[in-house]
Amino acid sequence: MIIGLGSDITNMERIAASLERWGDKFTARCFTDIERAKAARRPFTAVGTYAKRWAAKEAYAKAIGTGFKRGVFHKDIGVVNMPSGAPTLALTGGAAERLAELIPDGHEALVHLTLTDDHPWAQAYVIIEARPL
Repeated sequence: MIIGLGSDITNMERIAASLERWGDKFTARCFTDIERAKAARRPFTAVGTYAKRWAAKEAYAKAIGTGFKRGVFHKDIGVVNMPSGAPTLALTGGAAERLAELIPDGHEALVHLTLTDDHPWAQAYVIIEARPL
């Protein structure tokens, strides 16, 4: 059963302005080490890489119904790739705790994520599914 749905669209130019103004302070506060390493390997598309991940974090915060409250922080929501290459989320701290609160007994959480971009926009959708064990 679907227990959460969230979407977000982010302007890449806004992310570029934050990167220019705040640099490492912004990326260290909002992105995981894995996300920062991926962006570093993509110097010509780093802004898009960060923008898609920002959209994913926002979409997840909407899907769990709290936004960035109740101990949920941007850095607790990390975009990672499954062995197939498909994106998904690695959750820690308040983001993981909130997800656990939503999952009924006898179920496991599955987080589905899709990312796309077309300059100047980056977009993400998150679907949270509770699947019976």
